[in-house]
Amino acid sequence: MAKVLMITGDFTEDYETMVPFQTLLACGHSVDAVCPDKVAGDTVPTSIHDFEGDQTYTEKRGHNFALNATFADIDVTSYDALIIPGGRAPEYLRLNDDVLAHVRHFFDADKPVAAVCHGAQILTAAGVLNGRTCSAYPACAPEVRQAGGTFADIEVTEAHTDGNLVTAPAWPAHPAWLQQFMALL
Repeated sequence: MAKVLMITGDFTEDYETMVPFQTLLACGHSVDAVCPDKVAGDTVPTSIHDFEGDQTYTEKRGHNFALNATFADIDVTSYDALIIPGGRAPEYLRLNDDVLAHVRHFFDADKPVAAVCHGAQILTAAGVLNGRTCSAYPACAPEVRQAGGTFADIEVTEAHTDGNLVTAPAWPAHPAWLQQFMALL
């Protein structure tokens, strides 16, 4: 079974954090959930993004998600794959040089990476999308293109795989996204 790293943060999207974390554990994989400047046992607040007919998603407070590993202690070379949830966390996580270096490691080593929704903001900041096709929340399309990628404008229930990268627009794509990611594992 695979050893998976999940980089999360305050106000990551609740479903995009909880569902892959729990699903991978249920399938026998090991998952370490980390956040910069936090340690195992700390929690991150999540947010719930929903699609209720407005021009963009609505946001509500989600659960407290418990981290089970310490960001400062991880050795990315010991992991087989990476998950990047969406929500608002990627907006500030992309400013962390260590997060970006960790992401680059997974691409340099051609290890599976799964990103959903606004997780693409971390991929663009890490400079790993040049020549790649990537889905994300539609508001991230300009960033994907500016980073040299092709934006995959797919249904909210679909996912896209480009080599070692599996991406999706939002949590309604979990079945397709997780199925494609687990096929790479």
